[in-house]
Amino acid sequence: MTSTLLAETSVDAAPAISSEPAKPSLVGLTRAQLAEALAAIGVPAREHRMRVGQLWHWIYFHGVSSFDAMLNVSKTMRAQLAEHYSLTRPQVVAEQISVDGTRKWLIRMNPVDARDKGAEIECVYIPESDRGTLCVSSQVGCTLTCTFCHTGTQRLVRNLTTQEIVQQLVVARDMLGDFPGQTPPTDGLIPSGEGVRAVSNIVFMGMGEPLYNFDQVTDAIGVLTDGEGLSLSKRRITVSTSGVVPQIGPLGDASGTMLAISLHATNDELRNTLVPLNKKYPIRDLMAACRAYPGASNARRITFEYVMLKGVNDSPAEARELVRLLKGVPAKINLIPFNPWPGTAYECSDWETIERFSDIVFNAGYASPVRTPRGRDILAACGQLKSETEKLRARARLALDDEDEQAALSATEAPSQQPLS
Repeated sequence: MTSTLLAETSVDAAPAISSEPAKPSLVGLTRAQLAEALAAIGVPAREHRMRVGQLWHWIYFHGVSSFDAMLNVSKTMRAQLAEHYSLTRPQVVAEQISVDGTRKWLIRMNPVDARDKGAEIECVYIPESDRGTLCVSSQVGCTLTCTFCHTGTQRLVRNLTTQEIVQQLVVARDMLGDFPGQTPPTDGLIPSGEGVRAVSNIVFMGMGEPLYNFDQVTDAIGVLTDGEGLSLSKRRITVSTSGVVPQIGPLGDASGTMLAISLHATNDELRNTLVPLNKKYPIRDLMAACRAYPGASNARRITFEYVMLKGVNDSPAEARELVRLLKGVPAKINLIPFNPWPGTAYECSDWETIERFSDIVFNAGYASPVRTPRGRDILAACGQLKSETEKLRARARLALDDEDEQAALSATEAPSQQPLS
């Protein structure tokens, strides 16, 4: 068996939604939203800054799940908060652990009203020896229809809120015992070393197009990078876009994060097929936006993601054209072996072809790491995410025949030049 399913709750077997909405959770809110929550229960404006600071510290630094744990908050205030609010997290419906230590969580967000069952998204944790990367989602489903991407076959349901984006990291740290005083799980691979947190890096490469949810994503980045709470470095957060050109510059101005471009082709004709958004924002406009990206330099290179599709975009001529296309851009190229999913029409390029492509790019002066396929056996790899309700159930995947299992295992063990960054 290629994966270990630790927990699964059938949607049909989930507890019935109460006729009365649950108390709203404070977990995932911005400072301004916390101040609004305090004002709503009558906390004087003169106390807002102090009280927000207290809540921020306990929620985002300590990761507490009870107001009673907030020891420097008065009992009266704790009782008032508990009467109106909660510190609940979204529900982890299922956790799967790959043979390589990658973890995928199916997360059901808190219902927004009595009729809502809670949106479902997937979030992936990828451990390395010196870091732990969390791949977060920005939308439920996706509005784009990239033909090689499994998520692109699922319709867009809605944007995630700032709170729901932040909550993915809080849930991950809970699951990994990554808050002070918590105990990490004994299975899987957790980065070790003094001062190294299990989740040290964030990539917006999960479900959805982040720049089509611009305000919520940038507000969430503000919470993730706040030095008094979750404290992630902006240089350890990467936002990947399929090429929403008008929002690329504003992203750099608003967030200061690293940028990744989901490129995959070197000419408009092919990219129109692989990434239909290209019909609206062609390669010429996309590259102009990249050259103008705030803060881009040799020390802060833009990552260009290029999925290797057999017989489609993997020829030596296309490698040379990629080099020409990126001239003058501080760039590195992540070559991504295609990750198969049920029903796809594409195949992964042969390893020799990928190496030849990489050598051409590398010899032209660009870093060209081949991304290690991670979590393929649990459909957690790049391009494979899709809500559980719209793909094969985990129990069905466990029934894969030996040939498919061995193919998945072999794919995860392919050599690489550099891990996911």
